[in-house]
Amino acid sequence: MKLIPTILCGGAGSRLWPVSRESHPKPFMRLADGQSLLQKAFLRGAALAHAAEVVTVTNRELFFKTKDDYREVNASDLPTSFILEPFGRNTAPAIAAAALQVARVHGNEAVMLVLAADHLIADQAAFADAVRQAMTLAQAGKLVTFGIKPDAPETGYGYIQADGNRVVRFVEKPPLDKAIAYLESGDYFWNSGMFCFTAGTVLRELAAHSAEVLAATRQCFEHSCTAEGDSVSQLEMDSGSFAAVPDISIDYAIMEKSANVAVVPCKIGWSDIGSWSAVGDLSAPDASGNRVQGEAELHDAANCYIQSNDRMVGVVGLNNVIVIDTPDAVLVADRSRAQDVKHIYAGLKAKGHESYKLHRTVHRPWGTYTVLEEGAGFKIKRIEVKPGASLSLQMHHHRSEHWIVVSGMAKVVNGDMELMVNKNESTYIPAGHKHRLENPGVIDLIMIEVQSGDYLGEDDIVRFADIYGRVAPKAASSN
Repeated sequence: MKLIPTILCGGAGSRLWPVSRESHPKPFMRLADGQSLLQKAFLRGAALAHAAEVVTVTNRELFFKTKDDYREVNASDLPTSFILEPFGRNTAPAIAAAALQVARVHGNEAVMLVLAADHLIADQAAFADAVRQAMTLAQAGKLVTFGIKPDAPETGYGYIQADGNRVVRFVEKPPLDKAIAYLESGDYFWNSGMFCFTAGTVLRELAAHSAEVLAATRQCFEHSCTAEGDSVSQLEMDSGSFAAVPDISIDYAIMEKSANVAVVPCKIGWSDIGSWSAVGDLSAPDASGNRVQGEAELHDAANCYIQSNDRMVGVVGLNNVIVIDTPDAVLVADRSRAQDVKHIYAGLKAKGHESYKLHRTVHRPWGTYTVLEEGAGFKIKRIEVKPGASLSLQMHHHRSEHWIVVSGMAKVVNGDMELMVNKNESTYIPAGHKHRLENPGVIDLIMIEVQSGDYLGEDDIVRFADIYGRVAPKAASSN
């Protein structure tokens, strides 16, 4: 028997702004123990009996970040594969693509365990037991979902009414009075968004209830490119045909339509970490009900959650408040309205403000860059390039760049020249020159980049060659 944990890693996590942003969404948030939610999801699936491979469906732009997260925790070198979407199309197409891949590699009888990348489960033993029950039902041809025993009348979750393992009905997010009645009845469970079924079963159910989703995904799948490496494979979904795939959730596509659905009621310490209030609840409060991650000085404050990893935060005379401090943005919110943070994210996105999308430190396949300072006509960055990594061969129309090596050694293409730049040395890249930066050494290359010009936007970049497959016919949008 093969179990294939299948992790869906997408979404913006808008309710957890300013830590979660479009290019660094919620699954990559690090908790107090240093692990990201994505890493915890990987370890959760990889630790299960019969796990043969971990499949991850994610956005093309998040591939390298996801692979780096896995590399930190995959001590057993469990095979991993990635299905890379050019843009989001909800959970039904993601699961359909994963099922097609699993069926092709492992056969129709392989059991898929679909996990969200941004949930937290505290009780691994109880989770493993629930998965064993789900696998038995899945092998009997069922579409299985996991129902979480509620401990409060939660209005932010969908519910499942169950009679044993039989699903009676799915219920949308209820008003408070109904949520109280559901809690008291004992036969309603939170819909966790986790699923278990064989690849063959979910493909048959898609064909029966959402044939257009399966047909469009299969068409895209057949036009997609595959690359293989050491214990890692990737399937990059064709962007042209992927645009024709319907945008629909797996719940609407098949779970609410099929008569072949089962539920495993469980109590596994589950949370979807859907707000800063939920994040705060992960740590123990002090005598005044305050929870602090990082440095803070509080006076006459109660029931607050403060997170600040880079600066000291002072709080005076506040109650039930959330303060989240990052290098380029600060959130202050009433804790009872933590769900409304998504409106701040939406407002910033509507204005085109960069802080909805990027942090001051931006991760790239080759390393990171941090904007240290910027003003009219200039921008200063700290660039860190991993050993053996290389930026693309590129050119800028509107800006020139001055590179100063702080640590390590740089191999530089500058126009027609190729040169080595050592520590405390520099080179100048005029606008219009093709150039490339590479780290040929065994330690991180750290350098300071000073940009100058009339336009310094990240979209002023034309790529000619790139070892990470990011060359496009038109201008790209990052270093």
